Order: sequence, then structure tokens, then C-alpha cells
Amino acid sequence: MKVSELRNLNKEELLIRLKDLRKKLMELNFQKSTGNIEKPHLFKQIKRDIARILTIINTKEKNSE
Repeated sequence: MKVSELRNLNKEELLIRLKDLRKKLMELNFQKSTGNIEKPHLFKQIKRDIARILTIINTKEKNSE
């Protein structure tokens, strides 16, 4: 996910994407615990996307004040 794409979204859309990413991360953790993880590189990618979304949400909140 590109940062420029995320900045164009409103807060509700960002929260929806955040929820989806956290769900994917939970599923990956479940796969990891069962021992049959297919794409371990997704951990890093999803965590970074979550951090990007949280940063953009916080920036938008500070700018609106």
C-alpha cells in the first residue's frame, strides 16, 4: 500500500483497512502457531502497513485540531 493512496482516504476508510490488516495479521499468527505458514514475509509488510495507517490517522487528527 502506498502512502499517497492512504492519505487520500478518510478516517473511516482508514479504520476499515486497519481492521482488515489486523485480521490478516491474526490469521498469519495462527498459521505460524500451527506450523504451516506459506508466506512469512507478509508479517513485516502487514506490520508496516498498520504503522503507516496509524501514523496517517494521528497526523489527520492533529491537523484537524
